[in-house]
Amino acid sequence: MRRRLENWMPWLGLASVTALGLGVTVAFVDAAGWLPGRPGGSDNSAVSVGTALEAEADSLVLALALQSPEQRAESLSAIATQSPSVEQMRARYLLATDLIAQGRSGQAVPLLTRLAEDYPDLEAHSRVKLGTAQQASGQTEAAQATWRTVLQKHGEQPAAGEALFYLGQQQPEYLDQLLQRFPAHPRSVEVAYKRLVENPAPPDEKGLLLVMARHGIYHAEAPALVDRLVQEYGAQLTAEDWRDVGFAYWERQVYKAAGAAYGQAPATPQSLYRAGRGAQIGSQRAAAIAHYRALIEQFPDAPETGLGLIKLSYLVEKEQALDLLDQVVARFPDRGGEALLEKAQIFDALDSPDTATQVRQVILQDYSGSEEAAELRSRFARNAAQAGNWSGAIEWADQVMAENADHNLAAEMGFWSGQWALRAGQNEAATQRFEQVIRAHAESYFAWRSAVALGWEVGDFRTVRSQQPAIALPAQRTPLPAGSTTLQELYLLGQDRDAWALWQVEFETLQAPSMAEQFTDGVLRVGVGDNLDGMFMVSSLDWRDTPDEQQTHQTLQQHPAYWQTLYPFPYADLITTWAAKRDLNPLLVTALIRQESRFEPQIRSVVGATGLMQVMPDTADWIQDKTEIEITALDRPEDNIKLGTWYLDYTHEEYGNHSLYAVASYNAGPSNVADWIARNNYSSEDDFAEKIPFPETKQYIRAVFGGYWNYLRLYNPEIARQIEGLQRSDPS
Repeated sequence: MRRRLENWMPWLGLASVTALGLGVTVAFVDAAGWLPGRPGGSDNSAVSVGTALEAEADSLVLALALQSPEQRAESLSAIATQSPSVEQMRARYLLATDLIAQGRSGQAVPLLTRLAEDYPDLEAHSRVKLGTAQQASGQTEAAQATWRTVLQKHGEQPAAGEALFYLGQQQPEYLDQLLQRFPAHPRSVEVAYKRLVENPAPPDEKGLLLVMARHGIYHAEAPALVDRLVQEYGAQLTAEDWRDVGFAYWERQVYKAAGAAYGQAPATPQSLYRAGRGAQIGSQRAAAIAHYRALIEQFPDAPETGLGLIKLSYLVEKEQALDLLDQVVARFPDRGGEALLEKAQIFDALDSPDTATQVRQVILQDYSGSEEAAELRSRFARNAAQAGNWSGAIEWADQVMAENADHNLAAEMGFWSGQWALRAGQNEAATQRFEQVIRAHAESYFAWRSAVALGWEVGDFRTVRSQQPAIALPAQRTPLPAGSTTLQELYLLGQDRDAWALWQVEFETLQAPSMAEQFTDGVLRVGVGDNLDGMFMVSSLDWRDTPDEQQTHQTLQQHPAYWQTLYPFPYADLITTWAAKRDLNPLLVTALIRQESRFEPQIRSVVGATGLMQVMPDTADWIQDKTEIEITALDRPEDNIKLGTWYLDYTHEEYGNHSLYAVASYNAGPSNVADWIARNNYSSEDDFAEKIPFPETKQYIRAVFGGYWNYLRLYNPEIARQIEGLQRSDPS
C-alpha cells in the first residue's frame, strides 16, 4: 500500500511513526484469548504469551473496571472488605479512585492507607493517590508527608513526577526537579507550558521550549512553541536538537519546516529523506534535489534510498527520471513494481505507448504480487466488464484475489467478481466469491456489500437507517504487548490517564518505535481521547512492510484492543439519545462521526466545518431557522450531535430513507447528489457508488458504511458468529 498512501499522505514514506451502552441490547463477553508478553524493549517479534497474566482473565475486579463508577460501587465495596488478596487490593484502589473523582476523598483515605505495602504493582501510585485524597479532604500536612515519602521510596519511578508536581504547588523548587528528572512526564510538559505562557522571557526559556519540542508534541500549542524555539534559539541548537525539532514538525504535519530542520540534523537515511521530502512538499525543488542526492550518495543501500530515488524522479527531466527508476528496479526489488509503473507513465507522456505496454507487462510477470500489478489487473478487469466480457473480467479479478491477496483491491475485485458472476448466471461461483471476501477481508467495506449480496441481516442501503443492532462488549481488557508491569496494571484497571502518563516516560524510542510500542502508544492515546493520533498509530502499522513486521502485524490484529481502538465508542450516551430521537441507527451515526472527526470535538476543517459531525456554521444557522433547536456552541458535543443528526435525518427524508444517497448528501450536498441521480447512468446502487464523480465522496461512502460494518462485525454477536463460521469453513 506504500505508493497509494504516499500520494495522499505525504508524511508516509518511512513512518515515524467507555462506557458503551448504545441504547441497544448490551452484553459483556470474555476478552481472554490474547495474552502477550510485556517487552519493554524494541523487539518487533515480542508478542508471546505472558503466563503471569493468564489468571487475569478470571478477575472480577478487572471486569468491573470497564463499568461506570455507579455500576461497580457496590461490588467493589464488597470485595474491598474481604481478606487481603490481589482482588482486594485492586478493589480498594479502584473504589478509592472513584471516590476521589466524586469529591468524597475523605472516604478514600482509609482504603488507601497502607495499601502501598500490600500492592507492589501499584505501590508508588497508591501513595500518590493517598496524598491526593488527603489533600482534597483537608489533610494538607499529611498529604505533603505522603508525597515526600513517594520521593524517598520511589524517587526514580515516573510516579514520583506526580509527587514532585503536587509538592511544587507550594515549593517551586520541586517543579525544577520535575523538569530535570522527568522531562517526558506530562506534568513536566504542563509546567513548561505554564512558565512559557506566564512569563514572556522565563529563565531557561530554551530548555522549556526543548521540553515542549521533544515531549509535548501532542500539546495544542506545540507547533507555535517549536516555531518560537527555532526563531529565538536556532543558532544555539545542536544537530541532535534539530533532529528533535524536525520530528516535532513532521508529526504535526508541518512538512516544509520539518524538512528544513532535518537538513541540519545528523545525516541518517531518515533525516536526509525527510529533509528532501519536506522541501519537495514545500515547493523547494533545488533543496529537495540536493537532499535526495545526498541520501543516495551517503546511504546507497538504505531502504529510504529506494523511495528517495522515486521521489527524485518526479523533480528531474524525464530522461534522468528513467535512469533513476532503473536504479530502483536494479537495487531495490521491493519497489520495482512502483518504479516500473512510473516508467510506464513517463513513456505514455513521451508518446511511446508500445513501450509503456511492455513495461506494464513486466510488472505483471516479474512483480506479480506488487500493488502495481494489483492495480493493473483491477483496471483490466473493469475494462472487460465495461465491454460486457464477464468471463474476462472475472478472470482478471480472480488473479487479484490470488496474486495480490493482501492488497486492499483484493476485497473490491472479489466483490465485483461475484457481481459479474451473477450477471453471467453463475450463482454458485458468485456465492463462493462473496464468501471469500468476507473470509479474507472481513474489515472491508466490500465485505459488507458481500454480506448484503448473500442475504445476511446486516442492513442494506435501503434498510440500514432504522435498524437497532444488538451489541456485546468485552468484559475486560487484555494486557498490552509493551510497557511495564505497573503500566499493565493501570491499563487493566481502566486508569487510562495514569497509564498514558507513565507511558510518556517509558516510551523512549518514539522516533523509531517497535511494532509493539507503536501499537501500545496508539491504544493508550485513544484511551485519553487523542483519537485522531491514536487511530493513526494503530492503522499505520499496516505500512510497516518488512517480513518480520508484517508477521507481527498479523499477530497484533488478533489483540482485542486492535479493532476496539480503531472503532471505539466515545460519546455513546449522546449518540444513543439523539439517534433515537431521529430514528437513526446508532452504529451508522457512530461510523459517520468517526469518519467526520475521529471523535475530536474541537476539530475544525479549513472551510469551517466544526465539531464531531463537522457541521458548517451556515448549515447550523439554517437548521435553527427551520427548527426550535437551541445550541450553546457548535463545538459542544451535545449541540453538534443534535444538529448533525437532525441534518442526517433531513438528508434521509430527502431521498426516501435511502442511506446511500443520504450519506453522500451529508458529504457532498443535496444538489450534487440529485444531479448524480438524474444522470441515470448506473445499473445498481453499487454501480452508483462506484461512479460518484467526487473522489472524496466516493471514499466517504466506503469509509462510513465500512465503519458501520466494522462496528457491527466487532460488537454484534450474531454477525461475529457468521463471520467466524465462514472463516472456519475456509476450503483452502
